[in-house]
Amino acid sequence: MGGLGFLVYPWGLIVQGIALWHFVKRRPETYWIYIIIFGGVLGAGVYVAVEMLPDLGLLGGVFQRLGKRSRVQNLETLILDNPSAGNLEELAELYFDQKRYQKARESLNRAIAARSDFPHAFYLRAKSALAVGEYAEAIPDLEFVVAKDPKFDYYRATGLLGDAYARTGDLQKAAIYFAPAAQFSTTPETLYNYANYLKLAGQKEEAREWVQKLAAKKRTLPTYMRRAERPWFRKGKALQKELAG
Repeated sequence: MGGLGFLVYPWGLIVQGIALWHFVKRRPETYWIYIIIFGGVLGAGVYVAVEMLPDLGLLGGVFQRLGKRSRVQNLETLILDNPSAGNLEELAELYFDQKRYQKARESLNRAIAARSDFPHAFYLRAKSALAVGEYAEAIPDLEFVVAKDPKFDYYRATGLLGDAYARTGDLQKAAIYFAPAAQFSTTPETLYNYANYLKLAGQKEEAREWVQKLAAKKRTLPTYMRRAERPWFRKGKALQKELAG
C-alpha cells in the first residue's frame, strides 16, 4: 500500500480541489463544504457524484451559448439593413440571456417605438430593468403588461409589479398586485418576493410563514429545478435569519 500512496496522495488533493472549486461556483448546501474538507478524497468523491455529475447535463447550455453568440452577430448585421421590431426583439432576448441588460433595453426601446402594442417586449424591458435594480423604471412597463393580461407569464408579471412597488416604498399598491400573484403563483421567486414584502410591511409572522412555504417548495421540486431555483432558496435562508433576529 505504501508503494501506491504517491498515487492516492496527489489525486486525492486534485479531486478535493475540483470539488471545492465547484462548491464556490455553484453554492450548494453548506454542509457539503465540511464533507469535502473533512471527508478527504472519499467525501470529495461523494460530492462529485451527487452534485457535479448531474451538472454535466448543463454543458449543453455552453454549446447553446456559442450558437447564440453567433446569432447575435448575425442579427446585429441584419438590423443595419432591416431594423424590424421582430429582429430587434429577438436580439434583445439574446442580449438578456447574456446578461447584457442595457443592450437589451436599447434594442427593446427601438422595437417598441416600431411596434408599441406587443406585451412581451414591454415585459422583457421591465425584467431587464429589474435585473439591474431599477425598480421604478420597470413599473410602467409591468403596468402595461398586467393591464393587457393579469395572468401574463402565469402571474409572474403581476408578482414582479407587486415586488417593484414594494421595493420603491408603495406598499399599498404592492398589496394589490401581490394578492393574485400570491394566490395563484407558487414559484420560488414569487414566494420569496411576497415574504420580503410582508417583512417590509411589518408583518413578520406572516413573512416567516411564507419563508417556510419557500423552504417546503424546495423539498417538492425535482433536483434539476432545485438547481435552477437555488438563488431564491439562498435568499430565503438569508431572509429567515433576518426575521429570526
